[in-house]
Amino acid sequence: MRTTIDLDDDLVREAMDLLGERTKRAVVQRSLEELIRQKRRERLRGKLGKLHLELTLSDLERMRQDES
Repeated sequence: MRTTIDLDDDLVREAMDLLGERTKRAVVQRSLEELIRQKRRERLRGKLGKLHLELTLSDLERMRQDES
């Protein structure tokens, strides 16, 4: 999708340095990907925080053995 946006040059330059990207397009692309990844993790963390699990150490060990 082609879009024209006005970005703060200093902000873009800093992002390019921090991310090691060479183009504005790459910085915007990677920034969006990272933002989406972060928000998905936050959403998942919020959902997991509402689950009530009662696992003992022996339960976890048994689950690990079953995976082998």
